[in-house]
Amino acid sequence: MYASLLRFQTLLLLFGLGFLVSTCATNPVTGKKQISLISEESEIQMGQEYDPQVVAEFGIYEDPTLQNFLSKKGNEMAAISERPNLPWTFRLVDSEVVNAFAVPGGFVYFTRGIMAHFNNEAQFAGVLGHEIGHVTARHTVAQQSKQQLAQIGLIGGMILSPELASQGQTLMQGMQLLFLKFGRDAESQSDELGVKYSTAIGYDAKEMAGFFGTLDRLSGGEENRAPTFLSTHPDPLNREARVEELATQAQAGTTRDFEVDRNSYLRMIDGLLYGEDPDQGYVQAGAFYHPALRFNFTIPQSWQLINSPTMVQMVAPDQNAIMQMRLAEGTDVRAAAQSFVEQNKIQVSNTSEQAINGLPAVTVLGDIAQQNEQGQTATLRTITSFIAYGGNIYMMSGLSMAQDFNKYARAMEGSIRSFSELTDQSKLNRKPERIKIVEVASAGTLQQALTRAGVPQARLEEFAILNGLNLANQLPAGYLIKAYSGGTENLPR
Repeated sequence: MYASLLRFQTLLLLFGLGFLVSTCATNPVTGKKQISLISEESEIQMGQEYDPQVVAEFGIYEDPTLQNFLSKKGNEMAAISERPNLPWTFRLVDSEVVNAFAVPGGFVYFTRGIMAHFNNEAQFAGVLGHEIGHVTARHTVAQQSKQQLAQIGLIGGMILSPELASQGQTLMQGMQLLFLKFGRDAESQSDELGVKYSTAIGYDAKEMAGFFGTLDRLSGGEENRAPTFLSTHPDPLNREARVEELATQAQAGTTRDFEVDRNSYLRMIDGLLYGEDPDQGYVQAGAFYHPALRFNFTIPQSWQLINSPTMVQMVAPDQNAIMQMRLAEGTDVRAAAQSFVEQNKIQVSNTSEQAINGLPAVTVLGDIAQQNEQGQTATLRTITSFIAYGGNIYMMSGLSMAQDFNKYARAMEGSIRSFSELTDQSKLNRKPERIKIVEVASAGTLQQALTRAGVPQARLEEFAILNGLNLANQLPAGYLIKAYSGGTENLPR
């Protein structure tokens, strides 16, 4: 799927940077000339190529009401932007991660996770304007021009660095999907455009500033993990003050009442899937469960698990070892193992056909030699099992540098050998959690209201952040708040 771009990059690598011809384009927002390797036509074509990749990676979240709202507001905002003629496309994708992002050519994506964390339409509109701003100001294109140069180095790095070589496809996909860290100037400009666009269609951009407070609190939440939107958009509290100032300036000299639309937004997300979707797999008490495919396995202690529709990855705390579980081709474990060995040129040191929890399996232990242009060799070591179950072949693989392998071997092998059929009905029948909008029955604190709504003590702070409030905030009777339904209240988070 990346063949055309890779061919272009390979030619550049072969013939050298001297053949690059820079062209200048006028930035639609600033009106200034800037260096660009990508025309608008190519930009649109890139977006059209990236879009199915994004959809394949995340999946579409099926909610016609919310999708129509996203598309309607997106098109309304795009129409008053500097680039109204782009083929704008707005998608709601199925990810719990709090994230919004754009790729070239007018493709903008919001996760259900970020939609759950907005508390009014104005917050949403500000972030929508911010992402549209990245496209109108051609930030993704400017970054992609830089990435084309960087990817030449990456291709060289794959030759020189065994660590990069082992993750080459993943790195290339991540770069091509443009989940990139923009510079401070680009972020500041997109904040300005977010204020400009959301104000132009009638929303109170001061609410966008307030959302940065939510992002800041999320970065220190119970999972101690910064959401992607925050990691790629730094310094939320500084930006909160700046956006507040920009919004005040944008609204100066007008008597117009700018919209916030809190209750209408909350009613619209009532029933929105919240957190992990059990049908796509979930983590509980150190194990990964997949009810739809009816399997489970343990996660090495303190390793981070990353779940996507195409694979599950686990990364060691020091990031020097990785595990991956995905479907292998075919229906025969021996053939799948042999194909894996041949494709990766593995020097096999041991092969076992010992069953794993009663399931037919082939396990391969071997080394992958990597040689750089100076003739120096480094070695990766892998333990990989191919397990037949449910009509599929599951590949579970662990990888590290050979000299470090013993440090991780027990954890990786233990996880692989824990793969088994899922029969526990409580795990198979776990229901997803959904946002439930409830009306505060009587005046009191948010903590009191959440407790009455059934939110357990251990999750009160999580839901305070979700509501964009503090637990001590006083709420009047009739005030709408987010609680949840479904799931299992006592599950560890």
